[in-house]
Amino acid sequence: MQQTQETCPGQQSANRRQWCDIVPGVRIPLSEISFSFSRSSGSGGQHVNKVNTRVTLRFAVDSSPSLSAEQKALIRKRLASRISRQGVLQLHADQRRSQRANREEVLQRFALLLRRALHRDKIRHRTQPGRSARERRLKAKKLRSRLKAQRRRSDYDRD
Repeated sequence: MQQTQETCPGQQSANRRQWCDIVPGVRIPLSEISFSFSRSSGSGGQHVNKVNTRVTLRFAVDSSPSLSAEQKALIRKRLASRISRQGVLQLHADQRRSQRANREEVLQRFALLLRRALHRDKIRHRTQPGRSARERRLKAKKLRSRLKAQRRRSDYDRD
């Protein structure tokens, strides 16, 4: 029997451990992720009625030792609509006709979802416009004002 080694898509397994790299410094072992399989709906003819190709991924966010408390809080906040009351993130994949392809797809989506949840936006520092920018703005306003003033009727045209 051939033993297959699982890694997150696009990742190499290091010293026989099975990991899913999310962001630098965050690696989740596949042992923390559980998979279940069920029959998928959709096209596939008789094949779809015989084979369990739908993959459901479950990841317990709160009980994961791979994540810090801060990272868990960030994930719970940003993925609140996808996490159950028990703290379990659940994803499904049933687009492909094979269990392996659906498993790869759900792992890719899982990694992308956590990567986006853990991404921190750069802090924007407020700045004030420089002196030359203020002068350009005032000069443009004066030019516009003069242009509009020229369009107005003068006092002797009103008669």
